[in-house]
Amino acid sequence: MKRITMNPIKVPRLLWMLGLTILTAISCDEDDLLSEEPLDFLNSDVILVDRAGFETTITSIHQAVRDEPNFYSTHIGTDIATTGVPGAAQWRNYSATLTPVNGGVVNVWNWAYEDVLPRANIIIEFAERPEAAWASEEEKNAIVAEARFFRAYIFNLLANTFGGVPIVEEVAKGPKLDFVRSTRQQVLEFAVEDLRFASQWLPTEVALDGRIVKAAADHLLTEVYISLGNYDDAIASATAVIESGLYNLMTGRFGSVADEPGDPYSDMFRDGNQNRSAGNREMIWAIQVEFETPGGTGRARGNDWVRRWGPRYWALRAPDGVQNILQEPFGRGIATVRPNTYTLFDIWNGDWDNDIRNSENNIRRRWFWNNPESEFFGEEITDLTDIDTMIFFPAFRKIEGLALQGVNFGRTFTDIPKMRLAETYLLRAEAHFLKGSPDQAAADINVVRGRANATPVAPGEVDLDYILDERARELIIEETRRRTLVRMGKLVERVRIYNIREDTRESIEEHHRWYPIPQRAIDSNLEAVLEQNVGYDNGTFVNE
Repeated sequence: MKRITMNPIKVPRLLWMLGLTILTAISCDEDDLLSEEPLDFLNSDVILVDRAGFETTITSIHQAVRDEPNFYSTHIGTDIATTGVPGAAQWRNYSATLTPVNGGVVNVWNWAYEDVLPRANIIIEFAERPEAAWASEEEKNAIVAEARFFRAYIFNLLANTFGGVPIVEEVAKGPKLDFVRSTRQQVLEFAVEDLRFASQWLPTEVALDGRIVKAAADHLLTEVYISLGNYDDAIASATAVIESGLYNLMTGRFGSVADEPGDPYSDMFRDGNQNRSAGNREMIWAIQVEFETPGGTGRARGNDWVRRWGPRYWALRAPDGVQNILQEPFGRGIATVRPNTYTLFDIWNGDWDNDIRNSENNIRRRWFWNNPESEFFGEEITDLTDIDTMIFFPAFRKIEGLALQGVNFGRTFTDIPKMRLAETYLLRAEAHFLKGSPDQAAADINVVRGRANATPVAPGEVDLDYILDERARELIIEETRRRTLVRMGKLVERVRIYNIREDTRESIEEHHRWYPIPQRAIDSNLEAVLEQNVGYDNGTFVNE
């Protein structure tokens, strides 16, 4: 049975207006009919006929992926973070907020099925049409491979968010109202087929930062294989990246601030240092954010890490009543995401002074009164009640950046790390552990810890919780923590242990591992039953 994409490619309304000229001939003869002759029409049949047209549509997929909605909500309500903003209630109380009508749930579903998947599917389908002119089979397959990578990326994301979902692989030619859910395993197996093709045909290197390469497909294959229990294949995919000769952990200073205080880890997150063109041989894929470039900032209007993860340092008042002021590079944080005690303190126990990821280069734990009008200007804020509250706390410095549009804007234009070799090592370590080889798992973890100058882990200390701790140390903010915990079957357990909010710990139940299917998707599917997940509104679908 064919699996159909819900919507064709979306083209911004302005482009439709600019690209459409209508000649209307009106006759006085009552027998004549109103006729329209479109002289120019911007649609898929016109665009997707040569490589240039396909490249344009590939760009639109990158834009859609960059615009993932509510990325910060994959951190709130987990082991690593809660929220410091009373109004940002998502996942504070799971029973009250994680519902089929929640905006965050609906937005992720719509983004996947209406924005990303249609654009990927239309490239895959139109590339095989006779009208498409290709210089070679290799040229065509490279374009299709990038689209199939993104399709697999989305289905893996959906499988770790909703569980089993409808698999759509073609563009709908008309209304379709009979979607049914595939199992989570079927969704992941579908992603594997796309990623195998992508791994075969994607280039190993690209001239343009941000484009997808073979290593990205192999990295993602590793994760999907682990989810399917195919540990040997997962190890092979990760090894293909690690031993490719193209990537290495950054162990020496480099980039835009190499002559300033810092270390190889902090260098990777400074402005301009995210891409291979800047000498970052650890980065496999970075989302591109462009300042003052049409379409270059997306829904978030830039990189909003500093806005979401940044503390409200500017809201504090010194003992003389003078309020702090906004300042670069701290930005205008609003504490949407407030790290848990586990994240700021517990995971560094035993290596507090050694691990460079906990150094002042990477976590800002000292803050100062910064308003020149205050008599305390330049003095350190030392009152613990001021420096460790729900809105003011130590901050991970990878969020910092230049305020090119003014410090009050609250965002930077720093490219966003998406896949790094350090994670590839940690994924391979996970596969080795699950296969029953803790010594090899420890060896991979220690490659990452070695770069951080952290104490090596012994094979007997390695388990899934230790791997999650190391992922938190290495990948904080970068990884979608909720999906990692769901994939590893650890969300509920670790939220109950580490989240600092009592209402979060007490409200989360086993079924909250999965988002509910949006109610509007169920209601509009008139010709078939789109089952709801167990635990939500008499849901019957069981994710196994």
